[in-house]
Formats: sequence, structure tokens, C-alpha cells
Amino acid sequence: MTKVWRVVIMDSQPTSMLGTKLILEECDDLKVMGLASSWDEAMELVKLHTPELVLLDYSMPDGTAEILLEKLKQESSASHVIILTEYDGLKLLHPMIHLGASGILSKQASASQLMIMIDALREGLATLPLDWLTNGIWRVAVPAPTEGFLDLTETEIFIMERIVQGITYDKIALEITVSRRSIDNYLRKIYVKLGVSTRAQAIEKFALYSRQNNPLYLSNLS
Repeated sequence: MTKVWRVVIMDSQPTSMLGTKLILEECDDLKVMGLASSWDEAMELVKLHTPELVLLDYSMPDGTAEILLEKLKQESSASHVIILTEYDGLKLLHPMIHLGASGILSKQASASQLMIMIDALREGLATLPLDWLTNGIWRVAVPAPTEGFLDLTETEIFIMERIVQGITYDKIALEITVSRRSIDNYLRKIYVKLGVSTRAQAIEKFALYSRQNNPLYLSNLS
């Protein structure tokens, strides 16, 4: 008998979240334990249920998924996390998998595509859109990265690039549709990764590493 997987769904759009819940509940081997519209709600549900599967919206009012994904995996390392996104999933693939996600799926994907991805995870397999393979997703071997810089997520790199350009925190928050407080949270994490304690030090170190490190990809992922 197939094990019933407990599922937690987190989405910024209540209607979409309810639709996903109804799709999953048509399967006898999936049980939706709760719906979350904020990071705090999601963490509480994961702590309470330790679900086998979390469906996580990449972009929430609290910020993008990188920070929450790390916390979710720390709380429940065995949980599979599928990132749901309206953005270019190919560009998110490497950073999300690096942080512990089990897959990325477009919010425009069909119900059958979602179920195929879940069924594959049960068998220990990952699924990818064919066009991602056609476009090329594999990194070319590069020299070992300078400590800290290449540990930054794509969102963190974007934030630092904009800061170096002199863009204000408020404008950056608008550009990536997060709160101003989320930018502060991102910066604290960036400072730790870069081993700095001030904005000026972060800008200097980021600018230096940007010149020294130029990751090469088979496709335009950067």
C-alpha cells in the first residue's frame, strides 16, 4: 500500500492555493495538512506535521523563497519541497536545488504535471521540462569559487548589484516585490556570507569578487 504523504501548501494567492488543495485531495495517497499565506504560518505547519511534501510559492509578501527554504529544510530535512513560480524556473533551478528544493514547477503547469512530479519524488526521481534540457542546464567546470561570494543566491546577488549601482533599499524592495524589512533580512545574510559588518565593506568585497569571478554556464542562467 502506498504511503499517504502529508502536504503543506504555501501560496501568495488564496484562490490558487485552494485550487491546488482540491487537486491533491483527489488522490488517496495525499493529505493536505494545512494552507499558509505567510512564512510564520508555513513554519508552524511544518513544525506541527513534518510533512513529506511542501509546495512553496517562490514569491511571497515576506520575501522570496531562499530564506524560508533553508529554514524549512533545517526544521524538516526529509521534507520534499517543490518551488512554485511565475518566474523563469530555469534561472532558479541551481540556487533552489542547492538550498534543498526537490523540484521547480511553473504556476501555469497542469494538474497532471504536478502529479507526475510528486509521483517521481516518491520513486526518488526528479523531473524537468524538456525545454530546459534543450536549452542546457549544466554548469561548465570552473575554478573553485572565492569563499563567500558564490554562496550568494541569485536574489542576493541582484540586491548587491543594485546596491553597488547606488539604488535605494526601498526601490530594490519594489523591484523584487518584497517588503523593505525583507531587504534588511537579505542584507544581514549577505554580510555573514561575505564576512563583513558594514554596507561599505560589503560593496567593496562584492565589487572585488565580481571582477575576479565570472561563472560560466552552458545556458544563460546568470
